[in-house]
Amino acid sequence: MPGTTAKSRIEQGRMGRWQWLAVAITVGLNGLDGFDVLSISFASPGIAKDWGVDQATLGWVLSMELLGMAIGSILLGGVADKIGRRPTILGCLAAMAIGMWSAGQAGSVMVLLGWRLLTGLGIGGMLAAINAAAAEVSNLRWRSLAMALMVIGYPIGGVIGGLGVQAIYGSGGTWHDVFTMGAIATALCIPLVWFGLPETTAWLDRKQPAGALDRINRTLKHFGHAAADALSELSADDQKGSLADIFKPGLIGVTLLITLAYFAHITSFYFVLKWVPKIVVDLGFEPRAAAGVLTWANVGGASGGAVLGLLATRIGLKRVTIGALLISVGVVVWFGQGARDLTQLATVVGITGFFTNSAIVGLYSLFAIIFPTHVRATGTGFAIGVGRGGAALAPVLAGYLFQAGFALSTVAMVMACGSLVAALALIALKESRSV
Repeated sequence: MPGTTAKSRIEQGRMGRWQWLAVAITVGLNGLDGFDVLSISFASPGIAKDWGVDQATLGWVLSMELLGMAIGSILLGGVADKIGRRPTILGCLAAMAIGMWSAGQAGSVMVLLGWRLLTGLGIGGMLAAINAAAAEVSNLRWRSLAMALMVIGYPIGGVIGGLGVQAIYGSGGTWHDVFTMGAIATALCIPLVWFGLPETTAWLDRKQPAGALDRINRTLKHFGHAAADALSELSADDQKGSLADIFKPGLIGVTLLITLAYFAHITSFYFVLKWVPKIVVDLGFEPRAAAGVLTWANVGGASGGAVLGLLATRIGLKRVTIGALLISVGVVVWFGQGARDLTQLATVVGITGFFTNSAIVGLYSLFAIIFPTHVRATGTGFAIGVGRGGAALAPVLAGYLFQAGFALSTVAMVMACGSLVAALALIALKESRSV
């Protein structure tokens, strides 16, 4: 009977406080990504000093977790579709905690690189799984806001992590303590997930393992909903899910366009974040002043993500995201005009972060909507994994342009084209699923 399946109970029902708590847990989990990216930046000077590594080697240290994230997102997103969101998240958290703790104990570059790769693998797989989980514990009315809140965990984690790192160094700590703090924070998230984030009813309804209906109804009761009467009727193909599925005729166009959009925009986004320190130094300030400017980028990013989530509930997710991408083109070009002083630069970076991160929020939300349940984490993981390539490409491409003699304003115009390409890709996207 209509309205009695688990899917309809969640999608059409109200959002209870335990559902919002589950969303809040995904916000905290995404914050671990924001902290990790910032922690390696703060730790790198100490690593270089202690071990006497050159800049090329340090570049590998800075990039290794990005490589791990790309691999983890692509490979482990499929795992989340096969074995469930919850066990994948728990396994990734365990890998991250071990990787962070062991990185803090590392005594050589090669050992550190190995543990950073493991940490990145865990983060990549977790990102794909929590994106699907946040969408599937939310009803249709508030899904865009829930997704926005999950994504802004990244800049929030960057802000809180940055303050924690500054406190560590202020009290005489070392780069080893930075990773130790990350390991402890990650380990504390494991019981939060264990007790507060049940397996999603959408995944159980799709995969239908033994006892699925009983597990679904326990979760529905916990969330304050009436029990479901039956599982959905599925074909054999519905219960399968593999990386190849997102390239089948019905999804290949969607997969390629949304992946292109994310990859292209992330190059613009990371161009700003990675080149802020150089601009701060060019203004005549100490490198540590960049931390304060980057904090404003995170504050702006968190604010922009929340605003986009609210607007998407009224205007429509795709239109709002395209608008944010087009404005991002303008603000990245504006960023390239430079600034007279640190205050003006912080303002420009904050506003740039507002729009560029709000577009990322929109893209993450679109991942959860355009990919069906059985390949939701797979499709999300593929797009994020390829997108991390854009994150790694951005500073490299900009560096070559600077080395060729181009001014900051010209480089910014080139890098802003990423957001423009992303907007055009979304305009061409004909999503078959409704918000």
